[in-house]
Amino acid sequence: MKTLSKLATALALGSILAAPAFAAPESYVVDGTHTFPRFSYSHFGYSTQLSRFDRTTGTVVFDKAAKTGSVDIVIDTRSVDTGFGTFNEHIQGEDFLDTAKYPTATFKSTRVLFDADKPVALEGNLTLKGVTRPVTLTLTSFQAMPHPMLKKNAIGANAFTVVKRSEFNAGKYAPYVGDEVRIDIAVEAIAQ
Repeated sequence: MKTLSKLATALALGSILAAPAFAAPESYVVDGTHTFPRFSYSHFGYSTQLSRFDRTTGTVVFDKAAKTGSVDIVIDTRSVDTGFGTFNEHIQGEDFLDTAKYPTATFKSTRVLFDADKPVALEGNLTLKGVTRPVTLTLTSFQAMPHPMLKKNAIGANAFTVVKRSEFNAGKYAPYVGDEVRIDIAVEAIAQ
């Protein structure tokens, strides 16, 4: 009986060691010092205006082996930076972001699309000014590797989408000031 028990234990241990190793999903915290959502729009056709948000938080879960992941981003809309203080206040007003009532915007992914072993798009829901709409963020770059200074795993990506601000109750002056707004996000996140 002892020999049979030892054989069963050896077979079980051998099958565990012979099985391929699967990496578990890894959780990352958004690095707010390197994560800046930007938005751009046509200003009466004269120029494309570019602004950003200075405070962003969130989490990312990434599992390269299983080709899955999730993203949960929170943008402090009160941190809008147009480059001009008076215009920052204008953008935060009721006609646009209405930050007194809606101080954050969020993106929560519902699906991550992969090409080979790299994510190429994120489907999810953008909530802005109390309105939630599905959007797809297209990734133009993605990197997952140990951070050379922090000595922890890190990921980074650049992504964009285009939305209509009128669909988020922020369409004042459209079509003169462009209704279509391109949102770009440069994000870096560090393993927990």
